[in-house]
Amino acid sequence: MTSIDWQRVLLDKQSLGFLWEVAGRTLMAYAVVFIFLKIAGRRGVRQLSLFELVVILTLGSAAGDVTFYDDVPVLPVLTVFLVMTLLYRLTTWVIERSSRFGEWLEGKAILIIRDGAFELETLDKGNVTHDEFLMELRLHGAEHLGQIRLALLEVNGDVSVYFYERDEVRPGLSILPREFRAPTQAPEASGLYACEHCGGVQRLAGHQRLECPRCKRKVWSQALARPRA
Repeated sequence: MTSIDWQRVLLDKQSLGFLWEVAGRTLMAYAVVFIFLKIAGRRGVRQLSLFELVVILTLGSAAGDVTFYDDVPVLPVLTVFLVMTLLYRLTTWVIERSSRFGEWLEGKAILIIRDGAFELETLDKGNVTHDEFLMELRLHGAEHLGQIRLALLEVNGDVSVYFYERDEVRPGLSILPREFRAPTQAPEASGLYACEHCGGVQRLAGHQRLECPRCKRKVWSQALARPRA
């Protein structure tokens, strides 16, 4: 049985002094990404556009290599940073002068909810999942879709929600987790029920099985009508 070669495992051919160089390279890489974020004027990752995320990933890859590979020189990484910054400035300049190019590059806001129900076109495209979006609505203080006039998914991933006034609230699909909605295909009591897929509201009789007129699904849960607190 051979003993473990700790020198090879921990440092390979490098000396302990190389760790100081790694620390310096890491500081440089950190500064490169931080400076770019300051130039971009963004306060958080959720505010990054698609293009900015690509830039960050590119810088992160270059900066990651230079931190612990002794054969990766520093100046080429700084050149990558300089070129990416110039490309970023050029791209933002073009976006400001061409809305069509900006929409192609960064996308556009997606309408998710209109008049208390999901937009079928958005659901069919699969741009958003129910559970994630319902969680976002809960974080905005909504309890059911009938409280919401419009909801949009912005290009940076944020959700914008526009609510009805208290006297305009209509019955809608509960946005609580599924276990609190008690979905069913044949409700025991008559009343207003919301389609679990699209949020369309219909009056169902007790034990009635009905296909949703909007999306043709057959699972329902009791509609809520409470205004926002």
